[in-house]
Amino acid sequence: MNIKTVFMGTPDFALPILETLINNTNVVLVVTQPDKEVGRKKVLTPSPVKTCALAHHIPVFQPAKIRVDYEEIKKYEPDLIVTCAYGQIIPVAVLSIPRLGCINVHASLLPKYRGGAPIHHAIINGEKETGITIMYMDEGMDTGDIIAMAKEPITETDNVETMHNKLSKLGSELLLNTLPNIINGTNKRSKQNNEEATYAKIIKREDEHLNFHEPALNVSNRIRGLNSWPLAYLLLNNEEYKILEGYIGEETTCLPGTIVGLKKDAIGIACQDKVYYITKLKPFGKKAMLTKDYLNGVKKENLLHKIVS
Repeated sequence: MNIKTVFMGTPDFALPILETLINNTNVVLVVTQPDKEVGRKKVLTPSPVKTCALAHHIPVFQPAKIRVDYEEIKKYEPDLIVTCAYGQIIPVAVLSIPRLGCINVHASLLPKYRGGAPIHHAIINGEKETGITIMYMDEGMDTGDIIAMAKEPITETDNVETMHNKLSKLGSELLLNTLPNIINGTNKRSKQNNEEATYAKIIKREDEHLNFHEPALNVSNRIRGLNSWPLAYLLLNNEEYKILEGYIGEETTCLPGTIVGLKKDAIGIACQDKVYYITKLKPFGKKAMLTKDYLNGVKKENLLHKIVS
């Protein structure tokens, strides 16, 4: 397909989308977020999308604020702009540049989970499925007309990382199947029902804190919905412990937040209705480890009946 495309994206989730465009169109420009300082040494690091673009010898544009700095895009006269997890609101002035429009690859079944963290919130809320929506962009946040959708089940063992990988692949496949119709103008186009819209706000620190006064299923879903980034946490003796994995156990009437059971490979904490057993954790300042390895280095009697918050 000999059309000129501009791709706008930033994290590794967007890489399969970019690769699909590179293999099937003429990608003339990649727009991504500015390089960021990473780690304790604050090493200035390019986004995964920038690294990929440079490897393919594609020009890269990194405006700090795309709403005011977009003239560079006009120079390339693209036929189509494709975005995926770019990280900034695209202004109307950019949306009007390409003759074929500006389309977005979004990781939810719109109009559910509009916004920046759709995968996290779908799992946290206990959804049984999610998916990919390809849509035309407009002035709103993920409010444009839908072109195509594909669903993906969420299993009981899925977390953010596994769903991230599944949906990234699904997005590239759906885009590949949808591109010809977008280019020749035969694609479907349907309005979203705004009354059914839900929002997936960016995860904040308070969203990461586990509340054991909730049902164990809610606790489990939050842990899965934050693994492997940014990770859920609890406080024990005022020290932070990131919680990565576990399972729901037997019913309990104990005070929520109480450590009620210690197995050789798990720590059981009472929730509103059942015990949640932690099998993998990350103590503050240490690497993630299996609970059985953690228990080998502590006095178990000092843990039992402790209250976590």
